[in-house]
Amino acid sequence: MSDVSSKDAKGPDAPPGLVARIIDSDMFHSFLRSRITVLAAIGTLILFFVAFFAPLVAPHDPFDLASVSILDARVPPFWMEFADPRFPLGTDDQGRDIISAIFYGMRISLIVGFCSVFLAAALGITLGLIAGYMGGRVDAVIMRIADIQLTFPAILIALLVDGAVHGIFGTLNREVFSFWILIFSIALSFWVQYARTVRGSTMVEKNKEYVQAARVIGIPSSTIMIRHILPNVTGPVLVIATINLALAIVTEATLSFLGVGMPPTQPSLGTLIAIGNDFLYSGEWWIAIFPGLALALLVLNVNLLGDWLRDALNPKLR
Repeated sequence: MSDVSSKDAKGPDAPPGLVARIIDSDMFHSFLRSRITVLAAIGTLILFFVAFFAPLVAPHDPFDLASVSILDARVPPFWMEFADPRFPLGTDDQGRDIISAIFYGMRISLIVGFCSVFLAAALGITLGLIAGYMGGRVDAVIMRIADIQLTFPAILIALLVDGAVHGIFGTLNREVFSFWILIFSIALSFWVQYARTVRGSTMVEKNKEYVQAARVIGIPSSTIMIRHILPNVTGPVLVIATINLALAIVTEATLSFLGVGMPPTQPSLGTLIAIGNDFLYSGEWWIAIFPGLALALLVLNVNLLGDWLRDALNPKLR
């Protein structure tokens, strides 16, 4: 009796914390069951760490002109003849350490990828909510614009936006604004997927009872879309965002390789590959190969995580 009374005195058990709920969730167990996904997550965390903490982990600062010497240009990797132990993976044509340039360039590529995905998601979700909830002519106009854009490849849209912005504002401040122009151009090429997905989910949700009840009591449409419908349509958006992150990184690398992305003074992975491409036939293959391998490894890990997240959130596969 004393044990029962003591339990009653303590009251009901406290609800489990966030960490406990995550550990007990089906998604966490699905994550642990997939060895490839676990390895991809570990690889992604390592790459993110060395990218965002590049000033701490990089052997050299490739942007510090005082420490970069042209006399160290085109030094081969450590296992080749005439290698320099200061540069394990060699140097580029300006004497910058390749591994340090990869760390700093990966940081730029990831920042461009995250910012462009965030901007594309914000634009696509907003237009998708408006089109799905309002319907009628508003829906028709937004979806026809999306259909027209789908007829063009994403890389072409990004090239058109980049060229139009530089044509309007000139090329004098290209190195200053190229970072933001790149983000804007990539975002405009990816918003359609978010808009179409959110529109379809919104058209289903707006006919449910909780939305109709909110309309009856006089809640404004903007509040219904943001507070009631939006939380119920974010599942597919997370999957699209994860996969689009890898696509945004590849698009940024492609634009930089074509010469309309990041300038050589602020090299991303695509810029490093473009610089090394000029020296492939002269024997300095490491200038382009190592940044290319880093780009491929980063995109592969992010894609593997995106594939797992898509399967984990698919109710048909549970």
